Amino acid sequence: MRQMLAICLLICGLAGPTMAADDLPTQADQAAIRGVIEGQIEAFRRDDGAAAFGYAAPMIQSMFGDPDNFMRMVRTGYPQVYRPRSFEFRDMRMVGDRLIQSVLVIGPKGVPVLALYEMKQQPDGTWRIAGCTLAALSDKAV
Repeated sequence: MRQMLAICLLICGLAGPTMAADDLPTQADQAAIRGVIEGQIEAFRRDDGAAAFGYAAPMIQSMFGDPDNFMRMVRTGYPQVYRPRSFEFRDMRMVGDRLIQSVLVIGPKGVPVLALYEMKQQPDGTWRIAGCTLAALSDKAV
C-alpha cells in the first residue's frame, strides 16, 4: 500500500512543473504546515496513534480506517518518520497543483532521507497531511 501511494504521488505530482514561489501559502500558513508535520512526528514519538492519525487528511484517514491501522503502516513503512533521530524542514514548493514540504529526516539507524509531505488545506482552513514519500539521499545531499 505504501509503495502504491509513493508511486501515485511521484507520477501525479512530482513529475509536473514547479510553480513560482509567490504561489506558496502565506507565511502564517507555512508555519501552520510545519506545525502539523512536527505535531505528527511528535505524536509518533509518543506512540499517540489518535493524535498522529488526526493530522492526516480525510482521504488518508478513510484509507486506513482507524489509528491502529495507520500506526501499523507507519511503523513498518516509514520507520525514519516514526522514530527519527532528528528532522529539519527544507523547501516548500508547488509541484503542479500539489503543495510539497520537504523535510530532511535522520532515521533511527542514522541514515538520512528526504520526506516529501503533500499538504492539503481543509475547508475550515486547517492543514492536513495528504501523503508522504521518502526519497533516499546520498551523503553529499545532506
